[in-house]
Amino acid sequence: MHEAGSLEELRGILGECDRCQLCQNRSKIVFGYGNPDARLMFVGEGPGRVEDAQGLPFVGPAGKLLDDLLSGIGLKRADVYITNVVKCRPPGNRDPLPIEIDMCNPFLQEQIKLIHPSVVCQLGRIAATVMMKRSIQISKIHGQKYIGPGYFNVPVFHPAAALRTPSTRDLLLEDFANLKIYLEQEESPAEPPAPQPEQMGLF
Repeated sequence: MHEAGSLEELRGILGECDRCQLCQNRSKIVFGYGNPDARLMFVGEGPGRVEDAQGLPFVGPAGKLLDDLLSGIGLKRADVYITNVVKCRPPGNRDPLPIEIDMCNPFLQEQIKLIHPSVVCQLGRIAATVMMKRSIQISKIHGQKYIGPGYFNVPVFHPAAALRTPSTRDLLLEDFANLKIYLEQEESPAEPPAPQPEQMGLF
């Protein structure tokens, strides 16, 4: 794939994509939305019905909860960047197939490269599995920070799961509090090294 110089150029390269069968039933490609210089980036699984209709990520009920979670840590949607593993809605909201993930992955990786975030938060098991390149149990690793290639991965429950289960919403609130801490840690300058004796004028 041709290397893009901006998100706009990357969207142009994606075009009216027909690289996999997801193009057959979609209404709109859902490329991504937000701050191109965001320090915090979210990656979900794929567009749902409302997202497919509007061409924007996380604009349904799960997106409203995401907005509330961001507000709780002093952020708004315009401060972050939001995208998905696949850019077209899988029929019936089924899990995306490996071939569909593979076709979209170069565009996801290029989005990350162009935005250069400090933290990438995976929303749900499938996004975390794709991004971390291993099978994971979201219930065991959610809210924790893992070193990635130039950024930290932080997998959390998908907001849609929290809409179904109040206890999961409580866990998401805790995980977003952790996200705030991780971002603050990345902002803080490193501690200067302790002065050596010769630097203290002792010799």
